[in-house]
Amino acid sequence: MSGQPVAVRLAEEMTTLRSSALPPDVLARANDLFLDFLGVALAGVPEDSSRALRQGLERLGLRGDATVLGTTGRLPPPQAALANGAAAHAIEMDDTHLGGSIHLGASVFPAALAAAELAGAGGEAVLRAAVAGYEVAARLAMAVGPAAHYERGFHPTGTCGAFGAATAAGLLLDLDAGALARALGIAGSQAAGSMEFLADGAWTKRLHPGWSASAGLHAAALAGAGFRAPASIVEGRFGFLHAYSEAPRREHLDGPVEGFELMRTGIKPHACCRYMQAPIDAALTLRAAHAIDPHAVERVEVGIVSAGFPIVYEPEEHKRRPRSVVDEQFSLPFGIAVALARGAASPTEFVPATLDDALVTQLMDRVTAVHDERLDAQYPRIWPAWVRIVLRDGRRLEEHVTHALGDPERFPDAAELGAKFRTLARRMLSEAQVERLAGAVAALPRAASVADVVAAAVPGR
Repeated sequence: MSGQPVAVRLAEEMTTLRSSALPPDVLARANDLFLDFLGVALAGVPEDSSRALRQGLERLGLRGDATVLGTTGRLPPPQAALANGAAAHAIEMDDTHLGGSIHLGASVFPAALAAAELAGAGGEAVLRAAVAGYEVAARLAMAVGPAAHYERGFHPTGTCGAFGAATAAGLLLDLDAGALARALGIAGSQAAGSMEFLADGAWTKRLHPGWSASAGLHAAALAGAGFRAPASIVEGRFGFLHAYSEAPRREHLDGPVEGFELMRTGIKPHACCRYMQAPIDAALTLRAAHAIDPHAVERVEVGIVSAGFPIVYEPEEHKRRPRSVVDEQFSLPFGIAVALARGAASPTEFVPATLDDALVTQLMDRVTAVHDERLDAQYPRIWPAWVRIVLRDGRRLEEHVTHALGDPERFPDAAELGAKFRTLARRMLSEAQVERLAGAVAALPRAASVADVVAAAVPGR
């Protein structure tokens, strides 16, 4: 273990990614995740939370030149990153790194995009910066330990995301290793994000990645100007690990690292919390394989990892009667119920009107979550689940899922990734613009700037 502060070692390692040889599949995956980010961000633009956020920023009289995706508006780079990150998290379909239980793209890409516009950076530089941002945020999320971090009430996307955003922005703003270490030190004083949104279905979780992206840009800009920050921000007596976790795991920061955390990041096919993805996969598989009539379901038992219980199943009475879209997105009974009742768990199902669906309500009362030590033993490296359905005729049907659809082990192919992107992007763009944007993203690794991407992501251009 090196005697250097963690932030200094991370900064030195990440600055080498500007020019070091990266495997082609890593850059290709970064581009895939960028396409996925753009799709979920565009789909989140018309959500009420995104509208309210943009209106709030307008009240501050902010004017700037940075692109706000899916709109004709412009804002200063930090606020554009805030708006884009919040939109990308609104429909709960943004990417997830399992080991850190963190949504990386929704904080890293908004910061990178705003910094790239500001600095005139090329496409490959953006992708390299994203690889570095994912790396730092994911390692820190694993180091604080998802379960321990949640136990203290923190959301890893909000806390660790600030460090990842600062890394990506710092590389694109041409910070050297010393300045990037300062940026990480500044980001640590901005790391925030409370899980209390679960109490009443508030919108604040959607704010977290956007605020992280904005914090990262501020951190990088201040560091580049020489603003001082603690080098021991990660491991120090009052540093991030000690303040944000009861059980920090330094090995994720000190030990040798094989591969890239970006390659261990998956995407979501369903519009809800990641802890619900594998159970919904299992429910949909059983529904299709056995032609299940949802009215014939007697009860449903769902095995999930224990870390998911306080997020998607407790308190039971609240999770069985969601009162908002956010409640729906974090209700295991709701997710299983809509999957069985409608054969899908897309943004179309996670809407206020579904709260009035009598069949969905009946099915929610028949869903019970079950602790399973065998599942917990594999967490957080993987998040397995199982579903057992008992029908009124006495049949018992069971399905186990080790890796959910979209996980790195089941990452979508180009056609599947493109289908998700196009479905979501059409919420804000015309068919022609969707195809233009897809083409601009495909060309991004060779592009001299992000101009073609941002132009295609603005309606009517």
